[in-house]
Amino acid sequence: MEGPKAPKDPTKKRKSFYIMRGKSVAGFPQADGTGIQFLYMNDGRMLSSARLVGGITDEEMLKMMETTEGFRRLVHSIGVTVEAQDRELTADFCLQMYGHRDVYGSGTTLRMPVRANGMEHILELDGCQWSDDDNMPGQIRFEFPKAETLATVAVRFYLQDGFDAPEVEEEEPVDFDSPLYRKMLEKAVVQTGNNARLKRAIDKARRGEDVTVAFIGGSITQGAGAIPINTQCYAYKTFCGFCELTGRGTDDNVHYVKAGVGGTPSELGMIRYETDVLADGKVTPDVVVVEFAVNDEGDETKGECYDSLVRKILNAENRPAVILLFAVFADDFNLQERLSPVGRAYDLPMVSTRDTVLEQFYQKPGEGRVVSKNQFFYDSYHPTNIGHRVMADGILQLLRTVDSQEADTDAMDLSAAVPPLGGTFEKVRLLDRRHVWEQVAIDCGGFAHVDGDTQAVERNMDLTGTHEFPDNWMYRGAEGGSPFAMDITCESLLLVYKDSADNQVGCAEVWVDGEKVLFADPHINGWNHCNALICFRERERKSYHVEVRMVPGQEDKDFTILGWGVV
Repeated sequence: MEGPKAPKDPTKKRKSFYIMRGKSVAGFPQADGTGIQFLYMNDGRMLSSARLVGGITDEEMLKMMETTEGFRRLVHSIGVTVEAQDRELTADFCLQMYGHRDVYGSGTTLRMPVRANGMEHILELDGCQWSDDDNMPGQIRFEFPKAETLATVAVRFYLQDGFDAPEVEEEEPVDFDSPLYRKMLEKAVVQTGNNARLKRAIDKARRGEDVTVAFIGGSITQGAGAIPINTQCYAYKTFCGFCELTGRGTDDNVHYVKAGVGGTPSELGMIRYETDVLADGKVTPDVVVVEFAVNDEGDETKGECYDSLVRKILNAENRPAVILLFAVFADDFNLQERLSPVGRAYDLPMVSTRDTVLEQFYQKPGEGRVVSKNQFFYDSYHPTNIGHRVMADGILQLLRTVDSQEADTDAMDLSAAVPPLGGTFEKVRLLDRRHVWEQVAIDCGGFAHVDGDTQAVERNMDLTGTHEFPDNWMYRGAEGGSPFAMDITCESLLLVYKDSADNQVGCAEVWVDGEKVLFADPHINGWNHCNALICFRERERKSYHVEVRMVPGQEDKDFTILGWGVV
């Protein structure tokens, strides 16, 4: 192939910084056979990426990226690189601005085809058509002609004149076999706790008996940031490590359950445990890893739901082992100090990803750093494949340590153990269209429909997504109708409802015996998401009349009751 006879002089490169660099992506399957990788930039994610990947510390520049107007004053052009095995493949790079009036519909979407051959393509913003309703940078998408296409991408922002950015720091590959890495992993084990249940599960697997290893948590347990999500997530890597430790293959007698739901705390986890982990009694886990240390800021009880969930698992008839896992965000946040008293009270094994990586993050290359934040984090909340591996290796460090110990006596008696954070919800059960019992009388009124568009998550080895709370009650404003009414005998009650950014979705109120106890606003979180809130707790056990009514003036809007948590 011949080049041009007279190549043009090179254009002087502008100052720039990366928001993605060496990032793994995969096309999530769509109905038409194509694949899309969604990368959300709202809620501070773009700013976090600029700090984490680009090294930007200038607060004025960071603030400009919060709005479309500021973004356009800061960014001259966008450089995009895509590398895939098929170098002839073309992917579409999209940057979508969210709108003021209609979050997903009224903003600008910038689009550029990019060959997957590793060459940088430039999208200049001056020539783009912009919407008058643009609000903020909302999401980046890589759209592939085929589902499950794997690629590595880079996105960097070239700056307008007058702005500066630091030079890009080169990173050494992570050496997983180095003494420094092994030393780092030693910090993962907070405590081994009473090892009896965990050793029993390991020995049981070695004997060839059926053993189930289960994981429950938020989006990190779901596998967010892992590419592909089903095989590169920490849960599956831990499961494979457990199989290797016990000398069993993943298709033998050791079984796997992954029950992570993005954006949800243990307040929802304790309600869905029987359906998502136990499969309504069809599954009996021997080991359960609980990961809510970065999601439980949204737990309105500030720890009691977490304590209740842990007690619920421990009190199962087969006496499973429970491992508490404390993940971490890119800003070093987690709730380890709040939640670890539960592990200490019940003498449970605990693993901290924060303790594993935090100190070495702030050391220099060659002076103790093993993995950088850019290498560990996919975005401000979720790990990369490397990060997921580090998390799994931390749990496996615990398993190997316990395996080498003498067995303790399983003397756990939860009836004598005072819940450090409270156990009010230990016996909570899910009530929905499928899980209902005789003592409950329901008149669904206008909530007669079933919402088929609930939050979907990749369970177990699945890539297509399973809908959470499919047996729900939906009110359609176009048809109207009377309130949802229920007579139920209980002590505590939680409403589980669907969040949404759709303007057609409205707010509802929960009334108990004629008293308004809860206002449910589906727009607070602003995405298709499951939300659990307490209606009342620790009341006298008697029959209560419960109603869900649309807020006056919003009777023409939609609302979905996903279910109820009942004690």
